[in-house]
Amino acid sequence: MPTVVPFEDLRKSPSACLFEGGDEIPISTFITEHPRGKGAALHFHPYPEAFVVHGGTAVFTVGDDKVTVEAGHVVVVPAETPHGFEAASDEPLRIVSIHPSPKVQQTWL
Repeated sequence: MPTVVPFEDLRKSPSACLFEGGDEIPISTFITEHPRGKGAALHFHPYPEAFVVHGGTAVFTVGDDKVTVEAGHVVVVPAETPHGFEAASDEPLRIVSIHPSPKVQQTWL
């Protein structure tokens, strides 16, 4: 039987849900929605992270680079690389971030 978890059971804040696979599956995901000017502050992980941008526009900071990314794109950030993002359009920024880890390991900068 599959595990089915409603987003509301994963809610960490008004803008974010977090699924951590634990012993069941070695992956974790954040499902987020941000208004213009909001997002994730600089942080890093000991593993790479993939972001699926499926609504709005984001400005990502990855290391020393800044890149504007519209819906319909995937961004991959290397392990140990400082990164963050901010919503940059009037349309809500909707992102799913994928962590290849059963538990999110994150260091805020």
